[in-house]
Amino acid sequence: MYGYGYPYGFYVDPTYVLLIIGMVLALAASGKMKSTFARYQQVRSHSGLTGAQTAQRILNAAGIYDVTIVPISGSLTDHYDPRTKRLALSQDVYGRTSVAAVCVAAHECGHAIQHNINYAPLNIRSAIVPVANIGSSLSWPIFLLGLILSIPALTTVGIVLFSLAVLFQLVTLPVEFNASSRALKMLESTGILSREENKGAKKVLTAAALTYVAALASSILQLLRLIILSGGRRRDD
Repeated sequence: MYGYGYPYGFYVDPTYVLLIIGMVLALAASGKMKSTFARYQQVRSHSGLTGAQTAQRILNAAGIYDVTIVPISGSLTDHYDPRTKRLALSQDVYGRTSVAAVCVAAHECGHAIQHNINYAPLNIRSAIVPVANIGSSLSWPIFLLGLILSIPALTTVGIVLFSLAVLFQLVTLPVEFNASSRALKMLESTGILSREENKGAKKVLTAAALTYVAALASSILQLLRLIILSGGRRRDD
């Protein structure tokens, strides 16, 4: 974006600093997650259970028998879908017996357990998914249109829509941290991992949690940038 009140030449928008900080945080968290996962992917769990077998044992121990465990393509694409009660494990997790694979599978089981007990934050997150998706996809186009056409109402709408996406990421934090906590407890109580192996699992899950924290921080910085840009245009008008 170019600045306002600078008729000669160009200048760098100072709010780009916020974007750069957000990108650095996200990349650092992602790099930490990948390196930690790769490290413990080389460590075989003493139980010898695969990710899929781990998930099945944990679900059975929790009294959950209506969740389907399926393989899915990609790396670290693991997820639990509460709509279909399907627990999808990536190729690096489904058939692997590593500490990393086992704890990722357990984490997704944590979400299945949350769903089974009607964990409030998970229900809230599921409820706001549609509006969060709308906010994420439409916020910037509407904001930029308002900025270009000097229509404050549109920039405000863009900011509100983006705030919905930020809200979704905020609600996601307790959901993810709780799922990891449940995973660690189930891994130890079922004997799938030893206490020593659980230390490695905790490192993997902590690194994964940091990616969500970094994503939230990055989004908050983007929201702050929108507010600053909107305020700057209004002062110029």
